[in-house]
Amino acid sequence: MVLIDPVDRAFNMLCSLMLEDGRRWGDAAVDVQVEDARAVLDPDGVPFHFLTRSRGHSKTSDLAGIVLSVMLTQLQSGSRLYALAADRDQGALLVDAVAGFVARTTGLGSALQVNAFRVTAASGSVLEVIPADAASSWGLKPSFAVVDEIAQWESTAGPRKLWEAMSSAMAKVKGSRMVVLTSAGDPAHWSHKVLEHAERSKLWHVHQVPGPPPWADPERLEEQRSRLPESSYRRLFLNEWTSAEDRLTSLDDLRACVSLEGPLSPEPNLRYVCGLHIGLKNDATVAAICHAEKVLDSSGSVRSRRVVLDRMETWQGSKRHPVDLGVVEAWLLEAYRQYRIDIVADPWQAIGMCQRLRSRGVRVREYPLSQQSVGRLATTLHTCIRDHHLALPDDKDLLDELANVRLRETSTPGVLRLDSDPDKHDDRAVALALGVWYLLENAPKRKGRMYRLALNEGGDGAPAEGRPKARMVGPTVAERAHERASRRVGSVGERRLPKRPRPNHRPARSGSVAVSCARSV
Repeated sequence: MVLIDPVDRAFNMLCSLMLEDGRRWGDAAVDVQVEDARAVLDPDGVPFHFLTRSRGHSKTSDLAGIVLSVMLTQLQSGSRLYALAADRDQGALLVDAVAGFVARTTGLGSALQVNAFRVTAASGSVLEVIPADAASSWGLKPSFAVVDEIAQWESTAGPRKLWEAMSSAMAKVKGSRMVVLTSAGDPAHWSHKVLEHAERSKLWHVHQVPGPPPWADPERLEEQRSRLPESSYRRLFLNEWTSAEDRLTSLDDLRACVSLEGPLSPEPNLRYVCGLHIGLKNDATVAAICHAEKVLDSSGSVRSRRVVLDRMETWQGSKRHPVDLGVVEAWLLEAYRQYRIDIVADPWQAIGMCQRLRSRGVRVREYPLSQQSVGRLATTLHTCIRDHHLALPDDKDLLDELANVRLRETSTPGVLRLDSDPDKHDDRAVALALGVWYLLENAPKRKGRMYRLALNEGGDGAPAEGRPKARMVGPTVAERAHERASRRVGSVGERRLPKRPRPNHRPARSGSVAVSCARSV
């Protein structure tokens, strides 16, 4: 008696399934499809598979054929199979593909019964479709699971809970297997973290197929390219994980900014600023302490300025237990003692705390968050990350939030604002943006002192004897006082600058003419 290998038996079943064009699957499949199918159908291989292909690359049909082959040739009687999809409509496509194979392939009608969202085999094995917005999926014991288009699932809590429930349930049943088959998505989507885990794990098989399928029509592809946003075309038809155009930053730019190992200790000669975002219940309160440093070019000249995130602290409240601003105030006072920070904050929910901090000597710059002001924050932070002029620690929560923040255009054309997906927040991004904006917009500038070129002349316009033809007259006492006051000024409205004296108020010596000019010192 000749025993048939279980992989060959299931693969032969898959090859015999009839497609819509009258060909059998085995006759139409290309090398990529064959390779993926044989890997998934091997019960002795790795249990988990993450496969990505472009749109139109027979993903749903291949999943349907693999499920049928596994049900009929490999699983024991009464086994439970689950198909996870973005919603019920997407799940219905998988069931429709199963129904098509059953209707077109001789002999399958008596072996399988297909309903709206369920397929039942004569052996008692059942395939059930579960949409990503299902109320509950805990307690399941899957022998086999397929996950369709996970990169297109919503980023809300429901789909993520479904994935958590199903992927953890695979450990309940010995020999259980799971296959994820999807087009590439946004690298900020949570499915990309699943892919990164799969690439590191020995229990996962990963196969990503670049480009469109070989049978794709070039003219239709070009029409899609001309119509779709660039990021959408690259994800759907080139199978590239690409950030959407409305993201604050790309993952590559964000990773390029990660250069710190952790919180930095204060240094006496640096100027520190703390961006403070106040949130009491749903949003978090976040304090981001930053400083700016010069970036020099090869000649030693200042090319730009880079902002360094020295420390970040987060307080998360809830409706029952809002953030205790007394704790935040105490932390800020200690940070002021160590870092001598200036605080930049929207005082709307914490004006009392800001007043008390001022009374303790802390400089607080009020930055009301309006449509225009948030637009400035968004643009400044975006540019700083894009140009790699930001130094960040390898903080998972911070990086995840920055990767998911979006730039939305407001009702005013050309004005952007920071926004986030329903299950995400932008509190850390706002606090960081406040610090970055203040440091870059209020960078100390070398202001030239006013000097006067006094031409020593006699009464008739001729040079006075015994004197040089010209001499430089330095700034007056009043001008130096104005310069010192401008460096000491704190938040807007806290201190009034002295009136700047007229540049040539000092009377020239008798017989001379004073001409004003500027020279930097």
